[in-house]
Amino acid sequence: MLDIGKVHSIESFSAVDGPGLRMVIFLQGCYLKCIYCHNPDSWDDRAGRLISVRQLVEKFEEYRSYLKNGGVTISGGEPLLQSDFVANLLAHFKNVHTAIETAGSVTLERALPALNAADLLILDIKSLDENCVKSICKLNIENTLNILNYCEKNSKPVWVRHVLLPGYTLKHKLLRDLAKFIKKFKCVERVELLPFHKLGEYKWHELRLGYTLENVREPTNKELEECVEIFSNEGVLALI
Repeated sequence: MLDIGKVHSIESFSAVDGPGLRMVIFLQGCYLKCIYCHNPDSWDDRAGRLISVRQLVEKFEEYRSYLKNGGVTISGGEPLLQSDFVANLLAHFKNVHTAIETAGSVTLERALPALNAADLLILDIKSLDENCVKSICKLNIENTLNILNYCEKNSKPVWVRHVLLPGYTLKHKLLRDLAKFIKKFKCVERVELLPFHKLGEYKWHELRLGYTLENVREPTNKELEECVEIFSNEGVLALI
């Protein structure tokens, strides 16, 4: 098992990345290059800083008393690119709720060590429509679905996340199809619809990347209400 991993950043207190208050460890490296990514500086696997399992566990222990009703979440980047390291890291968190936040972009075989070590999977489903996925990123959606199916067969709790991007994923038919699909999975405990935002746009400019969403607006409150209603009509509770 790998004792050293590549980390992008650490957030000591997060209330949106799993149950309770959590420490979030963002790992370095991602090849998806999502057009709405707010951390494009996490893509390059040559960047980041090397850090050991011991150092990260010690960091968590500094805040354990504040996080006693929460836990630790491994995010990215794409954390499953460092699956063996993630598995080793999570094994060292004793009596702590653990989660992985991922797009499920690697093969199931590669993902298994990390998946089996985590209490919860927070799975970002880009879209079920292959053309829509291709317009957003370089994801093979089959990997994502294989991982979701594995969680279903093994009763691994899953929270699904889905970004609402006007002109791309924010289309009623696509959302209805996604709601109907998710409804089949008993392992899915929660669905979070994430409105597109431009908070990370400045990073694209700093890195001299071609930001293509400058003229794309953020969803309106009315649109967000309609999205929640679409899921509700299919018997799926979705949160914004």
